[in-house]
Amino acid sequence: MLEAWDSLARNAVEPNPFLESWYLLPSLRALDPSESVHILKFTMDGIVCGIFPVKRETNYYGKPVRLIANWTHPNCFLASPLVAKGKEVQFWRALFEWADDQGRYGLFLHLSGIVLGGALDQALRHVLAEQGRTFGLVHREERALLRSDETPEAYFSASLSARKRKELRRQLARLSELGEVRFDRCQGAEGLKAWIEQFLELEAGGWKGKAGSALNARPETALIFQSGLVGAAAYGKLERLTLRLDGKPIAMLANFVAPPGMFSFKTAYDESYARFSPGVLLQCENLLVLDREDIAWSDSCAGEGHPMIDHIWRERRALGRYNVAIGGRLRRALFSRLLKAELGRNPTGISA
Repeated sequence: MLEAWDSLARNAVEPNPFLESWYLLPSLRALDPSESVHILKFTMDGIVCGIFPVKRETNYYGKPVRLIANWTHPNCFLASPLVAKGKEVQFWRALFEWADDQGRYGLFLHLSGIVLGGALDQALRHVLAEQGRTFGLVHREERALLRSDETPEAYFSASLSARKRKELRRQLARLSELGEVRFDRCQGAEGLKAWIEQFLELEAGGWKGKAGSALNARPETALIFQSGLVGAAAYGKLERLTLRLDGKPIAMLANFVAPPGMFSFKTAYDESYARFSPGVLLQCENLLVLDREDIAWSDSCAGEGHPMIDHIWRERRALGRYNVAIGGRLRRALFSRLLKAELGRNPTGISA
């Protein structure tokens, strides 16, 4: 099964490292000890053409509503299914057929983390229209994306004002006065254990540590981070970028490589050097990804309106959450009423 899963990931119409075996399985072990999550497997002619984790829920954003939803968690930054190229329509048809049979467990199907306008979204819309299903786009957000044919230097100049570029050069010069400044870019597993320990220590020493939201604040999230990086390295899908001062890391970034895309998984910086903007300096160095022939775009995985990355990366990626009718006539009628009420009072909801 793992071999077929990994083959699917290499040939998916839209890459999603967070649903690859090396990341999803450790996440389930850490966060789903009761094994309530089901991994749906879609096959055609004996070939695995789709992977999608789902869960039966009894709560919908604080309301006692039963539903079926794709499973995600705070450190899963994209929830769209892994689907083989050319099998998108067949996948959605099979998923809805399965969901209709599960109607007694939920009033509707909730699909989160779908890349709007992408191949999966277009196929989803096609099947929804084909089957005449009631649905709604109940939430939409945009996050920073890096996608350009420009050189890193040209992109940097176009993104930031001359004044800001001058300030960053000044900060780098001042930082260099304190010792040797070096940017390290690493792939593979060499030195990974020490790098992970340094990252967790760096993050815990900042505001996330004070707020209790650092990765090592909970054994589950620390395990996901460690297992995720080790797994990505084993599959040749990890890139680590580090800004060092006299060998000491003061800013760190872990990227997941999933051609033609790259995903910024986690970043941290030493807040005692905040006056030098180490995190911004590291992201400026990260623009060198534009020189990679195998990478067409990079997903920031950041929240909408991020105060730092939104000012450097100019492009945007739109993600949406869909609610879809399932089951028989009565269940669909009840869902239609619920959807109408939700879209009527939710300013971020968008009617289909």
